[in-house]
Amino acid sequence: MKDTAHRRRALVVGLGIAGIATAVRLRQVGWEPVLVERAAGRRSSGYFIMLFGTGVASAGRLGVLEAIGDRSHPRLTVHELNRAGRRSPGMNPASLPGGPRLLLRGDIEQALFSALPDDVEIRYSTVPTRITQDDSAAEVTLHDTASDTTVTERFDLVVGADGMRSTVRGLAFGPEDYLHPLNYMIGATVLDKPIGGFSQEQGLVLAEQGRSAWIFPFADHAPGLLFSYRTDDIDAEFTRPAIESIRAAFGPQPSGPLLESLFTAFEQAPDHLFDSVHQVRMPRWHRGRVVLVGDAAWCLTLYTGMGASSGIAGGELLGTLLQRHPDDLPGALQAWEARMRPFIHTEQNTALTMRRLFTPHDRTEQIMRTAMLRLMNAPVIGQVMGKIMNGRGMRNKTFDVAAAV
Repeated sequence: MKDTAHRRRALVVGLGIAGIATAVRLRQVGWEPVLVERAAGRRSSGYFIMLFGTGVASAGRLGVLEAIGDRSHPRLTVHELNRAGRRSPGMNPASLPGGPRLLLRGDIEQALFSALPDDVEIRYSTVPTRITQDDSAAEVTLHDTASDTTVTERFDLVVGADGMRSTVRGLAFGPEDYLHPLNYMIGATVLDKPIGGFSQEQGLVLAEQGRSAWIFPFADHAPGLLFSYRTDDIDAEFTRPAIESIRAAFGPQPSGPLLESLFTAFEQAPDHLFDSVHQVRMPRWHRGRVVLVGDAAWCLTLYTGMGASSGIAGGELLGTLLQRHPDDLPGALQAWEARMRPFIHTEQNTALTMRRLFTPHDRTEQIMRTAMLRLMNAPVIGQVMGKIMNGRGMRNKTFDVAAAV
């Protein structure tokens, strides 16, 4: 029988990067986390992500950095192309200031999941349906969708790590819509082989006004594929199959052989992500005994490349400050949010700049993007730009979490 009488219980909703990282850290500092996940099991798929300094540092302190690994390599190259196949030098994500690790989402999730002790309880097919609070605990009603049963339990803390459309956020913070649309859509998947005409180590970018297609290379895995495009009607994009919306976004011009091969690869992939791009903007991320972490709280968007890093760092720091304030939950949550918010605010603003690099909005942004790439690929100027960006902390954020540890 487990000796948990002295442990405080935390309900962690969501079995993604932020949720698992939070549960790992809570367990390390003496809490008893209970993980619930809407899906019937763990996700086995995941698309291209980057892990910057913040995430690397936090993963190291959690003891999972070695298990996460690194799929980047100096020989990886990225080419800019047009529909006719004309190539020019592109920007290798691994060469961004801060030297991020190139990974699949599953690399991080698996490493974190493996770090969970065997006695941590995980309930699949389970969602919260009601949260009430008093001075002593948060009372949560949980619905098991597989068995269609409900149970109500009390927890010292509830952590909402259940993504951009968080159920916990709606239950604890009310019906207000905190989603801020960027009016862009993404379609992402991982391929089982390189695109014809390219080796495994070669990536490509086709960037046009209001739309782009990216192939992200890995040193030891088939590449990732990303479509990104602007839309004036987000709801309409979900009224048809994802590939039809993506094809329409790249019309009415003929797709050409290269783009057609990307469409086919996406359509034939067994799993894909197709969603609108939003940030979550809230005046506060905790209320009473409920706190939001990761996309549920801030959703930096994939354009920043900092979603995984901020999710790991947020969960790690939360556990650390709960350890530092063992008898003062409000003080711990307030201290956590005070440390996280300036960092997240900066990254949310950075997303708007980085989106122009991923997908130029119009001709003006396309011209600016082309000029920026030329400067970054110039031997001397590119080094200077990298140093400037590093000096401003734009891509090599370490967030100074260590100051709290």
